[in-house]
Amino acid sequence: MTTQNLSGKVALVQGGSRGIGAAIVKRLAAQGAAVAFTYVSSTIKAEALQYSITASGGKALAIKADSADAVAIRNAVASTVEAFGRLDILVNNAGVLAVAPLEDFTLEDFDQTLAINVRSVFIATQEAARHMTEGGRIINIGSTNADRMPFAGGGPYAMSKAALVGLTKGLARDLGPRGITINNVQPGPVDTDMNPADSDFAETLMGYMAIGRYGKVEEIASFVAYLAGPEAGYITGASLTIDGGFGA
Repeated sequence: MTTQNLSGKVALVQGGSRGIGAAIVKRLAAQGAAVAFTYVSSTIKAEALQYSITASGGKALAIKADSADAVAIRNAVASTVEAFGRLDILVNNAGVLAVAPLEDFTLEDFDQTLAINVRSVFIATQEAARHMTEGGRIINIGSTNADRMPFAGGGPYAMSKAALVGLTKGLARDLGPRGITINNVQPGPVDTDMNPADSDFAETLMGYMAIGRYGKVEEIASFVAYLAGPEAGYITGASLTIDGGFGA
């Protein structure tokens, strides 16, 4: 049975309408939090997720906001506080993956990778921290590719996720004196519609893993929920890998 150790807390999940983000929204709500989440284009999935939580007695709010837009991110934080009265937990899950040979990688894709995978994390954290009090939790969703990129074409993506390692360490110093923790979760290959476990690409990746399977979104969500909870108050500035041994 899922514990209700987040009752009375309010969370905002950047990029929460599908995949890992949706699993995080469901898990935080199941543990008693009121959860706002952003989405860009998956309107039907976002509305269905919001309804599934509210219909079972929980509190949820879907907010359309592009994580490449600083104003939209700040407005999402404001909308969360306006709807639920406070903000205790921020999960920065929005991300993009562009893969191409070095000679073909466009500057547009490079800039978008930085804008969503790094810049949006900083903006959301900066804005959310204005509303957080002692016990606040910020969790970034990075990638095991920060430590290991075993195929060509993924350099900018790996760079963006490695940037979160340094950003998390640095911001831990800013936030620690206020009793707010910030950590970086680094998933390995996870079965989602963007990276299904039954694809040809998945067969290649599973060859790199100590546990010969893809991760489940629920496994990532439970890890995030632990970091968001009261028992994780002594963990901050950490990059924590959950990758089935991909980087072992």
